[in-house]
Amino acid sequence: MKATMKAVLLFPGQGAQKVGMGKDLYDAYPAVREMMDAADAALGFPLTKVMFEGPDEELTRTCYCQPALYLHGLAIWKVLSSLAEIEPVAAAGLSLGEFTAHAAAGTFAMEDGLKLVQKRGAYMEEACQAAPSTMAAFIGGSVEALQQLAAECDIDVANYNCPGQTVVSGSHEGVDKAIAGAKAAGFKLAKKLNVAGAYHSRFMKSAQEKLLPELTATPMQMPVCPVYCNYEARTVTDTDDIRAMLGAQVCGSVRWADSMQKLVDAGERLFIEMGPGKTLAGMMGRICKEARVISIEDAASLEAAAAELKAL
Repeated sequence: MKATMKAVLLFPGQGAQKVGMGKDLYDAYPAVREMMDAADAALGFPLTKVMFEGPDEELTRTCYCQPALYLHGLAIWKVLSSLAEIEPVAAAGLSLGEFTAHAAAGTFAMEDGLKLVQKRGAYMEEACQAAPSTMAAFIGGSVEALQQLAAECDIDVANYNCPGQTVVSGSHEGVDKAIAGAKAAGFKLAKKLNVAGAYHSRFMKSAQEKLLPELTATPMQMPVCPVYCNYEARTVTDTDDIRAMLGAQVCGSVRWADSMQKLVDAGERLFIEMGPGKTLAGMMGRICKEARVISIEDAASLEAAAAELKAL
């Protein structure tokens, strides 16, 4: 019998979504069709229609793209785990993807997590509408320089993605000021992101406050494998800790680089990215050159990944 392949499961965050996501999986696999139909029923509206048909401005809305990415990642994992013998040694997700990682690891049921992320997206969308705010990506420079610049401009550091790639979040005025001071602070490039508001910042406080009781009410159990939290870049210890960390990351920084470095330091070298695009694979390339990331976003790459994993 073929040995079980050990791998780390990775799930992307908001911004990875694209119109048409999941349609070929829905058509090709009865298990995905069943899961996605159940998701539409659980939400009480046709999320799959927005995923498959768009339009882009509708799918991009936080209240839709978050449950869409969650559902898409879980659909890929459901099929992949049936095609190849994989033992998840850990799971992690970027921002919204942390919820997908927990669902994949069995922390909560698919439908419970889906309702949770739909509410998370809706609350974050409300927070964006209540106070205009934005984000900007910074390339090059040091973490310390960015932290100092953010403090001077009264904004927050939202994402520590990988060496040389960080993101700030806050008021338009503060972010503009930071961009203006980027070159002098040692950064190669700084540019505003096309986002609805300042995620992972103090601007999301109202969303965080509304999400906390939802997290408390959601049934949870310990995951079957270690799950890394964004907020403190470590594995969660119990269900109270899971709720606390999922709540804290709404306003807190995403420490992705630190989380991935800890996995690499533990000897992990095989990662499977499940969701549109190859953003996490790109980040890993800057964190550990020896790491192998298999990215899966559609039926074709899913079949190819299953074959590749069987051959390892």
